Amino acid sequence: MRVLPLLSCLVLFARCLAFSAEPILIWPGEAPGEKGGLPEQSAEVDDKQVERTKNVSVPSFTVYEPAADKKNGTAVIILPGGGYNILASSHEGTDVATWLNGLGVTAFMLKYRVPRREGRLKHEAPLQDAQRCLSIIRSRASEWGISSDKIGLLGFSAGGHLCCATGTNHDKRSYEAIDDMDQQSCRPDFLIPIYPAYLMNKEATELAPEIRVTKTTPPTFLCVTNDDSDRGIGAARFYIACRQNKVPAECHVFLKGGHGYGMHDRGFPVNKWYDVCGVWMQQQGLIPDDKK
Repeated sequence: MRVLPLLSCLVLFARCLAFSAEPILIWPGEAPGEKGGLPEQSAEVDDKQVERTKNVSVPSFTVYEPAADKKNGTAVIILPGGGYNILASSHEGTDVATWLNGLGVTAFMLKYRVPRREGRLKHEAPLQDAQRCLSIIRSRASEWGISSDKIGLLGFSAGGHLCCATGTNHDKRSYEAIDDMDQQSCRPDFLIPIYPAYLMNKEATELAPEIRVTKTTPPTFLCVTNDDSDRGIGAARFYIACRQNKVPAECHVFLKGGHGYGMHDRGFPVNKWYDVCGVWMQQQGLIPDDKK
């Protein structure tokens, strides 16, 4: 009966860290294709205690490290959702970092560019940010005590789409390389898209053109619900494409739970998705199996 208060304290602690940790800028100057004119980045908390980060034009990431005696070398870049218009940076961001740190995983929360840029595809600027973030982290892996071949992406909704887009477009960098860090691969080593959005084309007949599943797509864990619009169909199509290309993949479709729950517990079995995901990570050799 003491578990819930403890979890609440850990979540509160993670949110305090979010305000005290120093973010690392993605780009040495202006991000590719930026034209300026946006208001400064801001954050607000709504009546459901969901933190919304707005107007990101200077993308950055923040590092959340587990206890030194628990660190296992695996790293995850967190991609909050928000329709490519805002970032749900608490229940799909810092709260996720707390869970990952408990597994011994080093977490990096990426604040990619939002809202959507006029005249550009919804994911174009965020994809540049995600690819650049992967290369930076891989180039500095020893600094954070992580393995350069165990760096994955975990994204929610639009962040889940960005997770899949990044994982299936690593063969072509979406910007001109600017320094030695861009010589590092921008291929994630595994993908964890949770209720990913926008995976299908407008006709809902096949995967969207930017979702290019091939034999080099990283191993993937997907989680959706049957009552979440067409996201279950999109996840199923992604899973089938993985299967056809012999990519190790696991897809969980829960009956109920809707969309946007993140780390919130709404009383549905899907709200324990992270326990199932933890088992998958053990099976992939990303975190140790305590039972062995």
